[in-house]
This record gives sequence, structure tokens and C-alpha cells, in this order.
Amino acid sequence: MQRSVRAVVLSGSLITLLLFCDIVIAQTTKVNGLITGRNAASMTLQTSSEPKLVVLLTDATQVAQIQGVFKARRKQMSMAALIPGLQVQVEGAYNAQNELVASSVKFKGNDLEDAQTIQAGLQPAKEQIQQSQEELEQQKAALERQQQQMAEAQAKIDVNKAAIEAANKRFGQLDDYNIMDEVTVYFGNGKVAIDPKYKPQLLQLAEKAKTITAFTIQVKGYASSVGSVSLNQKLSEDRANSVTQFLQQQGHIPLTNMLAPGAMGESRQVGKDKTAEGQSQNRRVVVRVLQNKGVAGT
Repeated sequence: MQRSVRAVVLSGSLITLLLFCDIVIAQTTKVNGLITGRNAASMTLQTSSEPKLVVLLTDATQVAQIQGVFKARRKQMSMAALIPGLQVQVEGAYNAQNELVASSVKFKGNDLEDAQTIQAGLQPAKEQIQQSQEELEQQKAALERQQQQMAEAQAKIDVNKAAIEAANKRFGQLDDYNIMDEVTVYFGNGKVAIDPKYKPQLLQLAEKAKTITAFTIQVKGYASSVGSVSLNQKLSEDRANSVTQFLQQQGHIPLTNMLAPGAMGESRQVGKDKTAEGQSQNRRVVVRVLQNKGVAGT
């Protein structure tokens, strides 16, 4: 009889312990950290206790910007605002696979501005390397059109090939992404609407992106230096938003696969603004399809 009583007591204690464990697992967790990477519907955080904490984002994840002197107001934001370099507070619960599923992600407005500044600072270096690579490709093409039997020409081709590979390697060290496709959309003076001739190119880019595993689309808007700095900053922002909305609405690109549109203003002038042709070259939006190198296996 005593053994039976003890067995019942132990069984009850075990059930209580299991229920308590389930409750603990389901408890909400808050972590603070720095976003070090975005990969479609997940992001990687660097926290004080974990250097690489993977956080899953879902359609139910609430993203908000904390505003006000006392940080009491919140502004709902798109997941596209969750960019590398942003300090965030994540609230969520671990699932059965011990993955942190975010129910909410909060950040301060000035932290978002700092992260965007960091991204903008990297962009000119990336574009300079890309331009160098294109120039090297043009040189290689010119050499290949010449007589291939000439040893001197062949040696130059080999040198250019090695230089291109070195440029690719240097580019890869700037971040963890490969450029899989790119489209540049040009705008009229003071215009933010997309010229219809670019829409097929954008739709083609969107379809190609969907065939790439864990793709991310980056949109950067630019303006010429004609006019005030504040006006040009606003034009670059509106142009980037116009292209982003088109890709989301017409190209059916999920929000989780879009980085926050970048308003680059008058930075990175590719044409001479003293000429009409140069001004038209600077009024542009550059759209790139990126793939994480870890996913690509490179």
C-alpha cells in the first residue's frame, strides 16, 4: 500500500515537473543585440552572451521604432528596416527546435539612422570595385577579339583574368553577399515615377530572384547635385520607395526578402552634373539581387 502511494506521488510530481518545463520553454524571452546579417526570413544577432543568435521572423512579427523623449511612443515599421548594423530588442519564444521566434522587434530611431549611415558608407567602396571589375571585363573582351595566337595578347588576358578574380575576392570581404543580378532605373529631372520602359526589366529581375535560394533585394536611390541637398535627398528616397513598391506589388517580392530602401541623395555621382547627360546618369535607382555567400557555398 505504501509503495502504491509513493508511486502515485512520484507520478504526480513527474507530471507537474513536465508541465512546468513546458511553461518555461514557452515563456517569452527578451534579448538585446546588434544585427550582423539578414537572410530572407531570419536575421543573426550579436548579443552579450551569444555571438551568432539566429532569430526567425514571421508574418506575425511586429516591428516598431521607439520614439519620443521618454521612448513611450512606437511607430510601426516594415521588416525591411531590419538591416545589418542596427541595435534591436527582440521579444519572442523558443520553438521545439530551440530557435528564437520573434513576436516583436523594437529599435530606436537614431540607431536606424546610424545603421543606414554605415550601409551608405560601404556602398561607394562596393561600386568602385564593381566599376573596376567592369573595366577589366571590357579589356578582356577587347583582347579576346584580337589574334589569340599572339603570346603577348594571351599573357595580358591571363593577367586581366587574375585581376578580376582578385577584385571579386576583395568585394566579398566587404560583406557576405554575391550580386546575382542588377538593373538601373533612370528618372527625369524632379521625377519619381518609374518610366514604363523599365518595368519589364524590373519584373524580369523579380522573376530571376525567385529562382535564387535565400535571395535579398537591395534598392538604392540617387539624385543629381542640381538643386538643394534636402530636395535631392527627398527625391532619392522617393525614387527608391517607388521602385521598392513596384517590386512588392507588381513583382510580388515578399517583404522579408527586401532590404530597407536606401536614400543616397547626391552621393556617388557617376556623371558630370555640369552637363545634361551627366545629370541624367545621376538621377537613378540601382536594384540588386543578392545571395548570402554562406547559402551559396562560396
